Amino acid sequence: MNRRLRASAILGATALAAAAALAQPADAGHDAELARRLGADDYGMRSYVLVLLKTGPNRVPDGPERDEMFRGHFANMKRLTEEGKLVLAGPFDGVDGWRGLFVFAVKDIEEARQLAASDPVLARGEMVAEYHKYYGSAALMLVREARPPTTRCRSRSASPGPISSSAPRPATSSGCRSPRGRRSRSR
Repeated sequence: MNRRLRASAILGATALAAAAALAQPADAGHDAELARRLGADDYGMRSYVLVLLKTGPNRVPDGPERDEMFRGHFANMKRLTEEGKLVLAGPFDGVDGWRGLFVFAVKDIEEARQLAASDPVLARGEMVAEYHKYYGSAALMLVREARPPTTRCRSRSASPGPISSSAPRPATSSGCRSPRGRRSRSR
């Protein structure tokens, strides 16, 4: 599958899932205040910038420096989320050098570039970014609000150890492990 089609499929599936999970019945009526708060247009849509993160030219070797870089990466994502700029972020499987994505709630690529430049993995060249305008459901803005009640594990930025390691990470106080280790107390 070509890159644009794959990116469209991934983001489309994410937007559909978010919209379906948060959808109201058709007869529920228009919520003008919610639409305003989410930045929705008359179609319930808004502009975003999709950032594809790919393997960069400068792999930082395993060790304390790499661990610190990824701690900074997660702290940066947390900060941008709290500022309402980062709507969605997450890792890919690494196939073909695809490492992850950011979805920024900004209108243009230049602002997204400035926000992404604050991330240590991009600043160090561990990853490189590819930017695309995206017009999608404003309901995607509600993902952040839905996350706390559905999240049993604490933020990965608070977890110890290297993010990029293939070894399972130590369990947190909640009994959860990194999604990379794919283990949690519920399994």
